[in-house]
Amino acid sequence: MTALRWLGLAAGVVLVLVTARSMCYTLVVPQRAQTRLPGTVFGAVRGFAEAVARRMPSYEARDRLLSLAAPFGVLSFLAVWLVLFLIGFGLILLPLTGADLTRVLRESGSSLLTLGVVAHRAPAAMAVDLCAAAAGLGTVALLIGYLPALYGAFNRRETLVTLLQSRAGAPAWGPEILARHELVGIVDRLPDLYGRWEEWSADVAESHTNYPVLVFFRSPHPLRSWVLALLAVLDAAALHLALCPAAAPAQARLCLRMGFTCLRDVADVLGLPYDPDPSPDDPILLTFEEFRGAIKRLDDAGFARERSPEDAWPHFRGWRVNYEAIAYRLADLVTAPPGPWSGPRRALEEASLVPQRPLDRKPAGPGAGAS
Repeated sequence: MTALRWLGLAAGVVLVLVTARSMCYTLVVPQRAQTRLPGTVFGAVRGFAEAVARRMPSYEARDRLLSLAAPFGVLSFLAVWLVLFLIGFGLILLPLTGADLTRVLRESGSSLLTLGVVAHRAPAAMAVDLCAAAAGLGTVALLIGYLPALYGAFNRRETLVTLLQSRAGAPAWGPEILARHELVGIVDRLPDLYGRWEEWSADVAESHTNYPVLVFFRSPHPLRSWVLALLAVLDAAALHLALCPAAAPAQARLCLRMGFTCLRDVADVLGLPYDPDPSPDDPILLTFEEFRGAIKRLDDAGFARERSPEDAWPHFRGWRVNYEAIAYRLADLVTAPPGPWSGPRRALEEASLVPQRPLDRKPAGPGAGAS
């Protein structure tokens, strides 16, 4: 029996160290190396949410439920770490106090939550109680410090995603960006758009690889998604370069490079497979018929192009092959809205949604609406 208690102490030390390492790598160390524990816990929470969401009657209801999965997943980290610390310190106390398992778990929990209602006066046991109290306070404090960084990165991401709705519709669609800029006469502002999204992609590449849980935080509006927004901007830049090689701004090329680099960095952290060096002639899932339909939308808006759809298609495909597969996998993984040109969703039954567009309303004439 005594040998089992000392074996429990060894197991408790290992459990405490593993838990502390997991907590530090998740909340403190700003690097892409992650431990398995948070991913396993978050995967379980999200898997449960997705299973329930599939039974919801509408996409809006599923979106409301899935929007809770990521925040509750973060809170579940706290609960799991505290439980593991409780068990670990309890096992350490077994041979030091001579008490039974129920008693040492009560003492461990009392110290971990800094209640102090159960304690031993033996020096070794007191030292363990102090370590447990420090672990409990440290876990809560680190999580409190982690949340502002998390939501700061989320707010930076969503600001530009929200601004894109007036330019790309909801759900966002790449050809819509070019069409709307032409309709309102601001095609000359596209270089600024590409430049801002190049910087946005760099920010997301850093924040979402250091804090991968951000990938699953959903936009406040059910038809907005950071994945679809980035995909739309990349498609707009690729279309611009393919259709107007002379007039397209250099910022479009830089935006594309940083955009698919961002997607690849996120895919590396999540373990999503992709071809790091695709050939421009590799096939893509988007069809030429869908591409031709987008060109018609641009023609109807009066967007000037230098190439025919047939001549532009190989160039557009050569750009899209760099990011299409990753964007589709991410859109499916986060259950993004079923927007056009964004691939299938295993968890959704809805067909691709047409982007919502503002109505072009004008006064009927002089004095219209005057009282």
